[in-house]
Amino acid sequence: MGNEATWQETITNNRFAGKTVIVTGAASGIGQATALRIAKEGGRVIAADISKERLDALVEENSGLDLVPVAGDISTEETVAAIISAAGGRIDALANVAGIMDNFAPIHEVDDDLWDRVFRINVTALMRLTRAVVPLMLKAGAGSVVNVSSEAGIRGSAAGAAYTASKHAVVGLTKNSAVMYGPKGLRFNAVAPGPTITGIVANFGSQLAAERLVPLMKANIPAPVSAAHLAASITFLLSDDGTNLNGAILASDGGWSAI
Repeated sequence: MGNEATWQETITNNRFAGKTVIVTGAASGIGQATALRIAKEGGRVIAADISKERLDALVEENSGLDLVPVAGDISTEETVAAIISAAGGRIDALANVAGIMDNFAPIHEVDDDLWDRVFRINVTALMRLTRAVVPLMLKAGAGSVVNVSSEAGIRGSAAGAAYTASKHAVVGLTKNSAVMYGPKGLRFNAVAPGPTITGIVANFGSQLAAERLVPLMKANIPAPVSAAHLAASITFLLSDDGTNLNGAILASDGGWSAI
């Protein structure tokens, strides 16, 4: 990309001062980078993740920041309720970052377990948590939600059928919510990351997919960037700096989507 080696994260002091922000997938990758950026900028972060061990380590390593860990499977109503409870009645913003990858299988090779698992985490969990958050935002008359989609949410050559369909669903949920709640003072936007250095491993489990997609990817994909690059895009949309953006799908991909 050209800026990976030179770009440095710059903290905007107090950008999230007095705000309570939920971040899912907060124990690693893009979610962790987003949680830390918000907390460093003065926000109180409800950090949700399935890994209690990694969450505890995050809090311990950043004792000076206001990080409230909630461990659990975000696709369950139990964990959703725990997240809402931890927020304490006020939620200014929500970053739906948690997600899982598929094995690049095209539709004739997709098995039901893979399909159900990808949609449960990438779509259903996002819907359930947002469904629980929106009433509090409506009561406050304000709120910002950022959903993490993917390049696979805007093109067909970035993943398998399950992941691609799930991330297109995230785009649809984002746009519909922007239309429904915009007049009520709520903003819904999405970020579509390109190649990012995270803990998510993407393995080709399909020969057909590898033969079709690898040449396309080698020709077009920019170099991977750090999770902090994506946190910069997400926090921009979450913050008041994104005031005039609603229903936007921001391709944070180094220009991949322009090719």
